[in-house]
Amino acid sequence: MLYRQKKDTYIRNYDGVGYITSTGIFNDRIVNQSGTIFLCALSRTPQTLDELTDKILPQFTGVDRETIKSDAQEFYETLIQDGFIIKGETEEELNAKDIGFTYNSILPKTAREDFTPTIQRADSDTQEFLEKHFKDKPHLTSFQIELTSKCNERCVHCYIPHKFKLNNITDELYYSTLEQLSKMGVLSVTLSGGEPMCHPHFKEYLRAAKKYDFYVNILSNLTLLDDETIQIMKESNVSSVQVSLYSMIPEHHDTITTLPGSFEKTKNAILKLIENDIPLHVSCPTMKGNKDDFKDVLAWCTEHKIRAQTDYIMMAQYNHETENLANRLSVEEAGKVIETIVLGDEDYQKSILESEFEERCNQAQFNPERRLCGVGISSCCMVSNGNVYPCAGWQEMVLGNLNEDNLQNIWDNSEKIKWLRGLKMKDLGNGECCKCDKAAFCAPCMVRNANESPTGNPLEINRHFCAVAAKNKQIVLDWRNAKLKEV
Repeated sequence: MLYRQKKDTYIRNYDGVGYITSTGIFNDRIVNQSGTIFLCALSRTPQTLDELTDKILPQFTGVDRETIKSDAQEFYETLIQDGFIIKGETEEELNAKDIGFTYNSILPKTAREDFTPTIQRADSDTQEFLEKHFKDKPHLTSFQIELTSKCNERCVHCYIPHKFKLNNITDELYYSTLEQLSKMGVLSVTLSGGEPMCHPHFKEYLRAAKKYDFYVNILSNLTLLDDETIQIMKESNVSSVQVSLYSMIPEHHDTITTLPGSFEKTKNAILKLIENDIPLHVSCPTMKGNKDDFKDVLAWCTEHKIRAQTDYIMMAQYNHETENLANRLSVEEAGKVIETIVLGDEDYQKSILESEFEERCNQAQFNPERRLCGVGISSCCMVSNGNVYPCAGWQEMVLGNLNEDNLQNIWDNSEKIKWLRGLKMKDLGNGECCKCDKAAFCAPCMVRNANESPTGNPLEINRHFCAVAAKNKQIVLDWRNAKLKEV
């Protein structure tokens, strides 16, 4: 019997913690140190149980071969049942079973959270577990590469100033970055822009990224998608494509992108990717120009089995210019979106109606000693000129440049990233946020603070988001009280 890692499954060893994730079933697992040895013996090449046992046995002392073989078989059967790996008598049988992601077998909501008892699960979400694991020794697992700052759209809300959308990454820098990411054990690589397909070597870059067995994501408006690119996506087994769809009314979408005909191009490209079983994630940022449209976008996505979400938060441009914020929803307008979300989410409603919900909300406070942000713990980004920065949108916080230094050294020794890692909640607004009763409805973000601050101060509280959090709490508690009165 042959065992093999599925084509949409990725495995990493994070300092003795084994991690396996699948884009086909939108699921992941964490295993302990012993399980990591069993997990990392797997590969994309078919192996018999005896061959796997031979790889595992030397790493244990005082354990006989039959015990290892029996434990391995039990361990791998669990992974087979959960859809991470496959087994078969021949390679042809393995290929037939390795179906991968398909829109024919998924539901719009694919958040599966059950973990088998034989595999260790953290008490919280796996990503939160990994962040805690990396707390004392940050490990880069996710990296975003801006292939080009150029874009064929000029979205009215974009945090990248249009006047700076001028540069392409060089071949030398791109391939050097991939090599460094591979050596650092990075799992996820996101190719972004601007519009990444504006880069003349996008197709070659996409092929190259998959050669390193990265979990490859693409952020694109899809207006430049062609059949050749789709074929490369299929051959490269791209893990996810994220695209913004602003409205099902073409004029509204095109007004936001300022590119006539962009709605039809983006919508048709989405349908083509569905036909070809490319995993999609649709984002519908909500602003003044489409404030009444996101429901129809989400409904259309649900009909086509696409994961989708809306976002009523907008941040200023990274150079502190705020013209784009003229498109941001007012607090009252954001409240209307929140009301719609509450009315349409039955799971959230059940949580709101739990007996202790209001008490939990009122008592929730930020721990002053809690890490302010997960930035610099497991992810960061780069722009096309080689600058490395903490997260998307924070281009002004330059940690280093890959034309001048290597990524490992920047990740380990940048003074700015050390400062960011050391920040605690008590540092935000001189501790004001730790006394606020809106904590349950607030997610403080340093990049949003920094971009909107005239001085670029990430620790300066942004009062707009405070007001949105207060509105959120009011809407949720008012809905709860009204429902309880009905009962």
